[in-house]
Amino acid sequence: MGAVSGDRDAVYNRIALLRAEQGVTRRDLADALGVHYQTVGYLERGEYNPSLHLALRIAEFFGLPVEVVFSTRPFPRISDAARPADPPAAAG
Repeated sequence: MGAVSGDRDAVYNRIALLRAEQGVTRRDLADALGVHYQTVGYLERGEYNPSLHLALRIAEFFGLPVEVVFSTRPFPRISDAARPADPPAAAG
């Protein structure tokens, strides 16, 4: 696991979102992975990048492909998702 030194080295993740969706605490995830619970917090905040082995184990824990959990580009915010367009005004 390495400290992040700049944006080009950043690894973005959805760990916090996945934990919230699945009702998993940091401690629960840490125990399952064999790491300290603070490590999970460092990863979630992007303060450290996981090793490849740890990234694969996190993805496996959530039952998802690693590229769904981690990316070298920021994930789009859910609130930025395309919203349906307003229906056209009735002609009158």
